Amino acid sequence: QVQLVESGGGLVQAGGSLRLSCAASGRYTMGWFRQAPGKEREFVAAISWNGGSTAYADSVKGRFTISRDGAKNTIYMQMNSLTPEDTAVYYCTAGGIDITRANPGTYWGKGTLVTVSS
Repeated sequence: QVQLVESGGGLVQAGGSLRLSCAASGRYTMGWFRQAPGKEREFVAAISWNGGSTAYADSVKGRFTISRDGAKNTIYMQMNSLTPEDTAVYYCTAGGIDITRANPGTYWGKGTLVTVSS
């Protein structure tokens, strides 16, 4: 069983920054998805198990950066230039992710809320 624990969400003004973290119970290709109120869950970013490959949704390219600390089995997502449209619950996922397809993983964290005020 893969365990994922997210942290780092919160309230920020438009134009601000936040960094999300997700600690895993092992080393996996991992990703972030988000779900805004009334919308479907959507892909945000993913990173390969060794950190060698990354993928981003077009909506966050140039603003979000995904990275990982292999020694801690933890991934991070630095989110800059946030807009109200980034408001959502952000979920960490792992297990069976193909970074070229940006598919959701088998396992999910509980999510962390990011709220961007205008």
